[in-house]
Amino acid sequence: MADSKQLYQEVILDHNRKPRNWGVLPDATHRAEGHNPLCGDHLTLTLRLRGDAVDAVNFQGESCAICKASASMMTMAVKGKSKDDTEQLVQEFRDLATGQLDAAGPHHLGRLTVFAGVRDLPTRVKCAILPWHTLRAALNSVASTTTEAEADPMHAPVGNA
Repeated sequence: MADSKQLYQEVILDHNRKPRNWGVLPDATHRAEGHNPLCGDHLTLTLRLRGDAVDAVNFQGESCAICKASASMMTMAVKGKSKDDTEQLVQEFRDLATGQLDAAGPHHLGRLTVFAGVRDLPTRVKCAILPWHTLRAALNSVASTTTEAEADPMHAPVGNA
């Protein structure tokens, strides 16, 4: 357990300090903004689809370390994936973060399982899933999304969050 917590902390710190795919994609075909009012996270996600595949995806904004690390790792994980495979990753990550998916069970998350422990921090779950909400919004040509209850397209009650 201590090893997984240490790895989680190292990954969060690394991706927070050096986020991958940071910035605006100038030739984006899709764009969405995401906001987590609970913590103040605000992201803009831009992506380019080629046919049915995610060719490129970038993000920028003001967010906590968990949100930024989640966004950074997400952009790496979805590049080259089909829209359907990307939607599957969105759902699996949400289920992992909310404790509905066992990290040891079958899934397609790979290194993203480092976020499994966030389920034990209910107020941080929304920080981790905001980039994924925003990706889903962009894929579906929805201009903005939030992690607030009824407006949350992937709403699942998590503690008091």
